[in-house]
Amino acid sequence: MQEIWTYHVEMHGPLDERAFNATSPLAVTVVQADRAATCCAVCTDQSGLIGLLRHFHRQGFVLLSIQRGPHLEGG
Repeated sequence: MQEIWTYHVEMHGPLDERAFNATSPLAVTVVQADRAATCCAVCTDQSGLIGLLRHFHRQGFVLLSIQRGPHLEGG
């Protein structure tokens, strides 16, 4: 089993969290947003992250950065 981590994904432009989560394979939480960029967080393993990144790509988002945060125990 892969370890669960918190990933912060930053993309160009705004993201409507509610609309995105309605079709996303994983629920994301918007952490910071402005007109130029949106940073969202998701807790998942690496394979879940790959699926989420593919979904961002299919939705036309331009990814700016991906950072892995702390390991979540018990995941």
